[in-house]
Amino acid sequence: MLVNAETAQRVLDAAAGLGYRPNAIARGLKTSRSYTIGVVIPDLRNPLFPPIARGIEERLEPAGYTSLLANTDNDADRERLSFEALRARQVDGYIAASARREHPLFHELAANGRPLVLVNRTTDDDDLPSVVPDDRDGMRQAVAHVAALGHRRIAHLAGPVELSTGVHRQEGFVQGLEASGVPLDEQLFVAASRFTEAEGARLCRELLSRGRDFTAVLAGNDLLALGCIDALREAGLDCPRDVSVVGFNDMDWSERFSPPLTTVRVPHHRLGVGAADLLLERLAQPLAPTRHVVMPVELVVRASTSQAATG
Repeated sequence: MLVNAETAQRVLDAAAGLGYRPNAIARGLKTSRSYTIGVVIPDLRNPLFPPIARGIEERLEPAGYTSLLANTDNDADRERLSFEALRARQVDGYIAASARREHPLFHELAANGRPLVLVNRTTDDDDLPSVVPDDRDGMRQAVAHVAALGHRRIAHLAGPVELSTGVHRQEGFVQGLEASGVPLDEQLFVAASRFTEAEGARLCRELLSRGRDFTAVLAGNDLLALGCIDALREAGLDCPRDVSVVGFNDMDWSERFSPPLTTVRVPHHRLGVGAADLLLERLAQPLAPTRHVVMPVELVVRASTSQAATG
C-alpha cells in the first residue's frame, strides 16, 4: 500500500519529535549486513594517516556505515590479529592503508568474500581495488625542480623497498634524472627501513660518510626529509645554502619546518574519500571489474630549496 507524501511527512515529523533513531542492529538482521567497515592503518603516529581515516569516515557515514579503526604499528602479526578481530565483528568490508608489495594476507581476506580496498599503498599484482597518489610523477616533479635550479649532484633517501610508495617514488626519481639529463650516481642513493625522522637522519649521515659531494637531497617522505635536515645541521651544513632538501606528502606542519619544506603535496583526505567510494561500489556490485584510481599530486615550493652554488 502506498502512503501519500503528506502522511509520510507527518510520520517523519512525529519520529523526529520523539527522538526516534533507526535501529542499526534490526536493519542488519533484515539485510544480513552489519553496516560496519574495518579500516586498517599502519601507524597512527604518522601524520599522513589521520586525514585518510577522516576522509573514509566522512564518506561512509552518510551512506549509513560506521568505520572501525585498527592500528597495526607496521607489525605483520598485529595486522593479522586486527583483521581477525574485525572479521569476528562481521564487518561488511575492509579498507587497508597497510599494504606491502607482497601481501598474502590480503588475498586470504579477499577469498573470504568480503570486499577489500587498498589506499595510499598497493600490491605488486594489482588485483585488489586501490586509490593511490601518483608517486612516480610527484618525484619526477621534484627532480625537475632541483635540476632547474642547477643541481647536478642529487641524492635520494628512498622509502622502504617492500612498500609501493618507496619503490614508485624511487622509480620516479630515476625517471626524473633521465628526463633532466642528470647522471645517476648510485653512491648517492640510500633506502630506508622505515619512513621515520630517525631513519632520515641515519641515511643522511651515511651519505655524508661516503665522501661524495651532493647539493640536493630528495627524500621519500617529509619525515625522512626532516631527519636529513637535522643531520646536515649537525655536520655544519645549511639547508638550503649548502644542500637543498625536498620532501614528499606535505604534512600539515611541513611549512613550519626550519626552513619551510619544499615537498610534494598528496591529497590524503581525498584518498580516503576515494577509497570509501570504491568500497561502496564493491558492496553494491561485488562482481564489478577491479578499479585502480591514481590521484594527481603537486610540488609545493618553499624555502628548503634554492639555486645550486657555483664555483
